Amino acid sequence: MGSYSVCICFKRKFRLTEAEPPTDVKEAFRRYTEGGTHMTAEQLLRFLVEGQNDVAATISDAERILELVLHRRHHVTKFARTTLTLDDFYHFLFSTDLNGPIGSQVHQDMSAPLSHYFIYTGHNSYLTGNQLNSNCSDVPIIKALKRGVRVVELDLWPGSTKENVHVLHGRTLTTPVELSKCLKSIKEHAFSASPYPVIITLEDHLTPDLQAKVAQMISQTFGDMLFCPKSESLPEFPSPEELKYRIIISTKPPKEYLEAKSSEDKVNNSQKGKDSDEDVSVKVPPDLTVDHESNDKSDSGRSEGSSENNESNDECGRPLEAPAYKHLIAIHAGKPTGGLKASLKVELNKVSRLSLNEQAFGKAIAYHRTDVVRFTQKNLLRVYPKATRFNSSNFKPLIGWMHGVQLLAFNMQGHGRSLWLMHGMFRANGGCGYVKKPDFLLNVSPRNQVFDPKAKLPVKKTLKVMVYLGDGWHLDFKKTHFDFYSPPDFYTRVGIAGAAADKTMKETKKKQNNWRPVWNEEFTFPLTVPELALLRIEVYEYNMPEKDVFAGQTCLPVCELRQGIRAVPLFNRKGEMYTSVRLLMRFQFV
Repeated sequence: MGSYSVCICFKRKFRLTEAEPPTDVKEAFRRYTEGGTHMTAEQLLRFLVEGQNDVAATISDAERILELVLHRRHHVTKFARTTLTLDDFYHFLFSTDLNGPIGSQVHQDMSAPLSHYFIYTGHNSYLTGNQLNSNCSDVPIIKALKRGVRVVELDLWPGSTKENVHVLHGRTLTTPVELSKCLKSIKEHAFSASPYPVIITLEDHLTPDLQAKVAQMISQTFGDMLFCPKSESLPEFPSPEELKYRIIISTKPPKEYLEAKSSEDKVNNSQKGKDSDEDVSVKVPPDLTVDHESNDKSDSGRSEGSSENNESNDECGRPLEAPAYKHLIAIHAGKPTGGLKASLKVELNKVSRLSLNEQAFGKAIAYHRTDVVRFTQKNLLRVYPKATRFNSSNFKPLIGWMHGVQLLAFNMQGHGRSLWLMHGMFRANGGCGYVKKPDFLLNVSPRNQVFDPKAKLPVKKTLKVMVYLGDGWHLDFKKTHFDFYSPPDFYTRVGIAGAAADKTMKETKKKQNNWRPVWNEEFTFPLTVPELALLRIEVYEYNMPEKDVFAGQTCLPVCELRQGIRAVPLFNRKGEMYTSVRLLMRFQFV
């Protein structure tokens, strides 16, 4: 790798040596070539089916791999050599595009109601940085959609002239962006990464006049892409399959509409002697009240100016706000009312979306965890970051998924381990932004019991992970990025994020002065809830006595792991994939 200066007149020289194929790779090659020096397409197919557990692989797949590897390594055409040497075989195994750790296709059932899926959800999707004074832009919205995010949040405020609508984090120093610009960008990029529906959650601080303007903008921008249900309330959510290439609006109905409905329901209920379906008139318990000063999220209500009743046309025949606006709302949202227990009540012929901040959610699962699970079997629950996360950090998502929460609203413009876990979960199911909940979160026992997230469970599956080696840092980083005086001393941390009983983190030995470290270490992880477990992989450069230097990370859904020897690409802190950095690993379920 060249020379490193230790002092003014002394230099240390290091050579960059190619790591030879691990013993397991050599053994697999020997076994499937029956001791030969070249592997045919038929032999490669046997390896794919038996050694890699790719049971759906065909001879066409094997021939395609063989052709691609030979072309990359030797620039030969399909009419030249048609077999792989050991080095060719090793190159194939260490190629992230040909031999990645998880599949790239949608494979789950997409015909169940939306409430049966975890959905990739953004929070304050328009912010470019922190929550207090960063710019608002459509750029982070575009980035999120290209990553596969399916829920975009927009905070709507009157513009300076009171005649236009801005998107910004209200009561902060964030600079606004025009709503029209955000809507056009959503339309253009909504389905660039996934054909499944995009939900736009609106936090509305508008007057009725501006609500009418927003309704017109949304209708003109999206047209037939908009999903507008025929009835005011849905008995069940449609499926992602039914809603392909559709845009869904979710917010609270206009205040005057709710007041009218509440009055009507009071009359009906006094006749029927039943409780009202609407919960808007019940006082919010203090421990779940949304922090209005934080303006932190779609539960914070609308501005006082939206309380006028304008449900008819004016004298000039122009349609007024509430009817047009409320008809666009496909998923009605609400805040906790009437006490937490009442808020989690499951209505027979009505579904809705409930929002809680992370603190309120913590209280909910402390006292009503099985009610939360039951509620999320039919309804949507959204959990968003607390108001004090000014730096756009995020909470830990696993506790939400363990309780069936579909919409964990994350600051996608931030970074950190919580966001890495979110990225990892939604690499599942082809990265389409919808991941089917495991059956245990959807089932109800004959005794009407649901899954208890705190129940002690037996080990269901054991994952064995072998970390062979790593490569690519010398291509993606400067020579002195990790250490000014020598090549880096890499080590890998491998662990599980998931149920409390499954959480663990282990690490390899440190390999000194080597840009291509070879570890050959195996780790075993017994799992009680493998369906929700994420494999955490992080690489660091040991930098005693200072803080170790980050060198890459990834999170992978355990239930999606492809068994066998795989090439695992690594990502930077923001979740962007490195060009060359990767690990060679083996995954095995026992």
